Amino acid sequence: MVTCPQCGAQVPWSAERSPYRPFCSKRCRMIDLGDWLDERHQIPGEPAEPDIEGLPEGLDPNGDERL
Repeated sequence: MVTCPQCGAQVPWSAERSPYRPFCSKRCRMIDLGDWLDERHQIPGEPAEPDIEGLPEGLDPNGDERL
């Protein structure tokens, strides 16, 4: 058993019984994803600088095609 990181419910660690593990449901999984996308969750540390030298030709650092 593991604890759902979103709501705290106990979840069996089994693909057959809990397809959304470690979350208890699709709803909890989607709430967590939304928190990451809205930047409510962050990994501590300095922001990574883009590797401009390693970009394929024709792309800018934002991933957009250069005109």
